[in-house]
Amino acid sequence: MPEGINLNKRSAVFIDLGLLEYKRALDLQIKTLESKINRAISEDHIFFVEHPSVFTLGKRGGEENLNVSREFLNSKKIEIIQTDRGGNITYHGPGQAVLYPVIDLESKKIGVKDFVFGLEEIMKRTAQEFNIDADRNKLNHGLWVRNSKIGSVGISIKKGISFHGLALNINLDLEPFSWISPCGLTNISMTSVEKEINKNGDNPTGLSIKQVKDYFIKHFSTVLSYDIKEDHAY
Repeated sequence: MPEGINLNKRSAVFIDLGLLEYKRALDLQIKTLESKINRAISEDHIFFVEHPSVFTLGKRGGEENLNVSREFLNSKKIEIIQTDRGGNITYHGPGQAVLYPVIDLESKKIGVKDFVFGLEEIMKRTAQEFNIDADRNKLNHGLWVRNSKIGSVGISIKKGISFHGLALNINLDLEPFSWISPCGLTNISMTSVEKEINKNGDNPTGLSIKQVKDYFIKHFSTVLSYDIKEDHAY
């Protein structure tokens, strides 16, 4: 447990959005954030989602790290979207498990560094469920398997409330990552849970996003000390 995280149990609603366009998921985060700021709702929300193929830019930009033309991406029907999260350019696509916690760090007494550490820890423990030895890397926030990145973290904070979050590569097509310098880094490769399972000689049959969702709930609860209830109304 990262030092400084309050051990008193917190509560959150966990919502599975399925496969949803990035802009729609972002709008939902913003509406939830504004409702929390305005005190219309008090409970923290955690959104779980997969996105259709999209490139997103962080506060530090990142379009200079795009290695193909916009015309090429248009031919593939892939958008580039500017966001206000931390970090640089990244890719989202089907087969990637994304978690957007909209939680009040300030009232829950969770430091930003501890929160980022916690998100990385959730991905690390999820990878361990598949016998994958992954860890942090001083090169860049997120989760790494040796010199290959398997998971990313990028958050934003407004009025002490977090949004954006983490993305763990499960069984997605990794080719679009070759069209960018991921997170602004050069000479790195991207990997996925499926790819690492294959390397280990294990059988990835049955690997599912549903399985990953259950692991995310389990480890979010443990790492950040939350009672989580799943809302099936969405």
